[in-house]
Amino acid sequence: MNLLTILISTIFFLNFLLAVAVVFLERKDPGSTWAWLLVLFFVPLVGFVLYLILGQNLKRKKLFVWEDLKKIGLDDLINNQIKGIEEKKYEMVTDEMKSHQDLIYLFLANNNALLTQDNDIQIFIDGKDKFKALFRDIDNAKSHIHLQYYIFRDDELGKKLINLLVKKAKQGVEVRVLYDEMGSRRIKKRTFNRLKQAGGEVEVFFPSKIPLVNLRMNFRNHRKLVIIDGKTAYVGGFNVGDEYLGLDKKFGYWRDTHLRIQGNAVIATQIRFILDWNQASSRNDIYYDKKYFPDHTHHGHIPVQIVTSGPDSEWEHIKYGYIKMISTAKKSIYIQTPYFIPDASILDALRIAILSGVDVKIMIPNKPDHMFVYWATLSYIGELLKAGANVYIYENGFIHAKMIVVDENAASVGTANIDVRSFMLNFEVNAFIYDTPTAKKLVEIFNNDITKSRRLTYYQYLQRPLKIRFKESISRLLSPIL
Repeated sequence: MNLLTILISTIFFLNFLLAVAVVFLERKDPGSTWAWLLVLFFVPLVGFVLYLILGQNLKRKKLFVWEDLKKIGLDDLINNQIKGIEEKKYEMVTDEMKSHQDLIYLFLANNNALLTQDNDIQIFIDGKDKFKALFRDIDNAKSHIHLQYYIFRDDELGKKLINLLVKKAKQGVEVRVLYDEMGSRRIKKRTFNRLKQAGGEVEVFFPSKIPLVNLRMNFRNHRKLVIIDGKTAYVGGFNVGDEYLGLDKKFGYWRDTHLRIQGNAVIATQIRFILDWNQASSRNDIYYDKKYFPDHTHHGHIPVQIVTSGPDSEWEHIKYGYIKMISTAKKSIYIQTPYFIPDASILDALRIAILSGVDVKIMIPNKPDHMFVYWATLSYIGELLKAGANVYIYENGFIHAKMIVVDENAASVGTANIDVRSFMLNFEVNAFIYDTPTAKKLVEIFNNDITKSRRLTYYQYLQRPLKIRFKESISRLLSPIL
């Protein structure tokens, strides 16, 4: 037996063992299991390497630990809310909260998502407006600036932001920047040298330990959070880069949705940042200090829960929230998402809603930023068109918003797309809002976007060329691992 034969036999034996592990030990969902088996058997050596990099399971790992969490007293507040709902003693002061009490309980009991009712929310749909407000808040910061983005570019917007952060650091304001290595892979670490020299701190989420190889490249921190003085928080879809200002010729105008929150919901965003920061930090952990959690004077009356999820979670919290919203909708569902690759549970929930007479409207982009994801999106959209969904293709640039509104009285806005990656692989954060005026504002924004979109009918979908059908089929086959 020659060396080549031994090598080939070894590769196929390792492939077989890995296939057994995928089927019997990892307990992945069937779609993901079959996708990985196809990759392993059709491209044995490459598939083996890809699985080692992309197919890890983080559910058994406790990644986010903060010993000082108990000092905030959050556990008691959450337990009191849970107990109050279970004993029917917790007062749901608005009709919206009463309508979505089950959803509120779901997040309280399984995600430690405290319900806060004193929030004020400002909605941004344009990058220039969002960053203008953000820069103003940063410039007015007195205590600390905690900033976390999936993508941070070293372009005009990135440089302008860093210059402002350097200025604030020199004034004695604590400045911390956390970015994801894969999302921000084009940025050089020296970009932040001036900020570090001014006293700012910078950390990288899941950095490569081996040059050019990141064994956790499939698990990315997709969150976008900014917390200023513990009083103001930003969360949503905009990253830091010129394209988010509509300056990229490929995408044109960038349509996204982002929130500016004031009120006690800021506490949850602050905790999320600290947990992520301490996971990434090797020596500069954040410890409890009252300045990070100042008392909030009354700002508004909007009930909000900040919900997080990730591959380390036992449950897919944000996905479950989407399903619960969809399944309880009585009149309408509005969805905006750049990527629509639902699993069977989401797809069935939407199909049932449509067939039950609920008006389901979905808006997706007219151009791809990830080709396979785009074609997979169209294949799933076809199924809902057949059931009777109203689908709109946004044509005024690129729509990147992650928004769902049900019955015009509850909404979710954040970082999670409707796809397998957001539900199972990325670390995400969404604000779930129980407020009719806010929901109606988001519906008004959706309806305005319709004027810049074209409606896709089921008849038009059936007329697509054979080439596109082939691309859809291949992309859909791979969708569980996209």
